[in-house]
Amino acid sequence: MSAKNPTADDPSKSGGGILGAIEKIGNKVPHPVMMFLYLIIGVIVLSAVLSLLGVSVTEEIAVPVPVDSIVDLYEDSAAPGYINPTSPYEEEFEVRSETITIRSLLSIEGIRFIFTSFVPNFSGFAVIGITFIALMGAGVSEEAGLMNAMIRKLVQVAPAGLLTFFIVFVGVLSSVASDAGYLILIPLAAVAFASVKRHPLVGLSAAFAGVACIFTVNLIPTPVDAMLTEITNESIALAGGQPITIGANLFFGIGSSIVLAAVAAVVASRIIAPRLGEYKPEAGTGAGDAAADVKQELAPEVEARALRAAGLAVLGVAVLILLLTLPPGAPLRQPEEQVGGNSPLMDSLLFIITLFFLIAGIAYGKVAGTVKSSADVIKAVTKTFAGLAGLVFMLLMISQFIALFNYSNLPRYIAVVLAGILEQANIGALPLLIVMILVIVLLDFIMPGSVPKWAIFAPIFVPLFIRLGVAPESVLAAYRIGDSPVNAITPLMVYLPFILTIVQRYQKNAGIGTVISLMIPYVIAILIAWLLLFIVWFLLNVPLGPGYLPQIT
Repeated sequence: MSAKNPTADDPSKSGGGILGAIEKIGNKVPHPVMMFLYLIIGVIVLSAVLSLLGVSVTEEIAVPVPVDSIVDLYEDSAAPGYINPTSPYEEEFEVRSETITIRSLLSIEGIRFIFTSFVPNFSGFAVIGITFIALMGAGVSEEAGLMNAMIRKLVQVAPAGLLTFFIVFVGVLSSVASDAGYLILIPLAAVAFASVKRHPLVGLSAAFAGVACIFTVNLIPTPVDAMLTEITNESIALAGGQPITIGANLFFGIGSSIVLAAVAAVVASRIIAPRLGEYKPEAGTGAGDAAADVKQELAPEVEARALRAAGLAVLGVAVLILLLTLPPGAPLRQPEEQVGGNSPLMDSLLFIITLFFLIAGIAYGKVAGTVKSSADVIKAVTKTFAGLAGLVFMLLMISQFIALFNYSNLPRYIAVVLAGILEQANIGALPLLIVMILVIVLLDFIMPGSVPKWAIFAPIFVPLFIRLGVAPESVLAAYRIGDSPVNAITPLMVYLPFILTIVQRYQKNAGIGTVISLMIPYVIAILIAWLLLFIVWFLLNVPLGPGYLPQIT
């Protein structure tokens, strides 16, 4: 007898236990638009009170080095930007003493900021442009039928027992391509699971865990690694130590990626899948149609020709990118001839991925007969953009909250105060590293960005741990652990509204509580497993990267 899906008869109920209670409570939270409106009001009031009390703190913080800039009127944004004409793809940091005061949003300057920044806050909110660009190519591929064909091939190629691990692992690797994992992989994972009659929310949550909860590690260095390494080196200089390279955590990153992907796959199969039970599409969600679409195959010979055309299109785009990257002086190289790191190639990955999907989708559709003219391509893009209207409204409120929260200096003040408390703690090196990780986990709820938190913590803890005999690469590895797991459940995760809209395709009454209850088991399991892995790695003094031991000898 098959397990009964508790959400099939009553989508508002998803079983008992702690996770069920979390979902029910979470779903009683107001609509995200109203929730962020209330948060904005709270930040305005709190900033005024703390500013009136004269709250401030002084600390050593890594800040970007000022450079002579020129106005760039042609960048891909609605407002002029500023670039460094000598090195536009690198950002250097230096450590400075800085006093952080709470800025009132009810002062003359604060009120002026609220009114004058409203439009720039929204127009400059990068996630909006990223979402539209990423989904443009994916939308054309989906309408052409390429996505369904790819999902069928994925299910055929990946062994049934490894499908979940494969999806999580691809999510981990997607961090090298900026935000493509959130926008492309997560919806695909849900449809892939539906196509094999498994609950789509299991696939969605597994992909979300790989993309968000294991974000700061990969099999190769990513652009974020370059910035974290630069901040670390500026902090090492305070203690007179030797700088590290971008590969200082390479071995730890590879090991963490594989182990944590396996942990997330086990959570999906042993905790999330039994809790959700058998999947029965709800009336009115369109989920049944989505699953049926995956099963509707073209004639085998037609689909084979269409996939070959898509493959040739992908090959053509790849050749073009290689021609723009490999030759000396190519436009996608850095001036110093660098290809990886923060080179133009790495900065262009999201656009390149969109090109792959767009051109491949058109090629597939031409052969399959689903794309007959440019009008079909335009219709597909328009349909995709139209479906983002509700998400855009939520992002409008989120962009205002984040801008006002940052203006008040509340997140930076809280981070510096907590760092100061830890610095005074009189405990051993390893316990202090663990406590630092847990504090960063808490801070990630209000300050999700990897670079801003490290800019505050690195100048304090890197010199401190060097004095305790701990190598700076160990401190950086510990920071990676604290910075990632709760990304999936913090209200400031900018893609959370998007994830919710995908969940609602399969469970129409789902709310924020549904998403959080799905992800909490991943967060807990990944954090515990990562902590244990780090402790063993540290105690055994296994190199974190080529030539980088955790403890100073």
